[in-house]
Amino acid sequence: MTAVSDDFIHWSKRRWLEFGSAPKEELYTNQVRPYYRAPHIYVGFPSRYIDRGWGHSTETLPQPAERKTRSKGSRRYGSAVTDALLMTSRDGIHFNRWEEAFLKPGLRTRHNWSYGDNYLAWHIVETDSADDDMPRELSLYATESYFTGKMSRLRRYSLRIDGFVSINAPVQGGEIVTQPLVFAGSELKINFSTAAAGSIHVELQDENGEALAGFGRSNCHEIFGDSLEHLVAWKENPDLGRLAGQTIRLRFILKEADLYSFKFH
Repeated sequence: MTAVSDDFIHWSKRRWLEFGSAPKEELYTNQVRPYYRAPHIYVGFPSRYIDRGWGHSTETLPQPAERKTRSKGSRRYGSAVTDALLMTSRDGIHFNRWEEAFLKPGLRTRHNWSYGDNYLAWHIVETDSADDDMPRELSLYATESYFTGKMSRLRRYSLRIDGFVSINAPVQGGEIVTQPLVFAGSELKINFSTAAAGSIHVELQDENGEALAGFGRSNCHEIFGDSLEHLVAWKENPDLGRLAGQTIRLRFILKEADLYSFKFH
């Protein structure tokens, strides 16, 4: 549930968050905040609690002796496991929640696959990359060793900026058309990644789905590579700024590529 306060004393009436068709699951520590690069979008990392019960696979998880010792205090302390999900919203009430895990427990042989692990700490932080020639990245910090050490600790995970989800197309290709939108600016930049043989083309359409003169698929210079902020260009350099304030759609044609985000500048 969520409530709002201007002074931390007087609070609005609590409201249930709504998750649409997402399955009913036990979620904790939703960690919802506006995404700093797009504050109109709320991003959350709820922890998912699942008690798998005792069976052969449970007994083969890391540190079985400690797991059985914990279960003497409460059975679920040995049989429950936790991971982290991803959800987004534009109003803080209605959320789109992905059913697949965003952060899995992983292949480590200690400090994982236990109840209380993989709880995301207070959101994301933009940091330098550990590699000299890599751009800045997003760091996430998640709990581990919740039941397997003398104290809990945080492990750092990283992903590309805006790299939470992508529109992905296989080598056979695919495309997506946005909802009608109105933009400000004179440039379009995309955050994308392709294979060596992959590509992306961008077509601007009117609100009825017709390609705009100079901005059709055939006019777009082929895009390939890997970039956080690639400037989309069309042949003969038509003036994108003249479309600002009008209702348009964007059609992305992809082949063996991922599109993470786009932005008008």
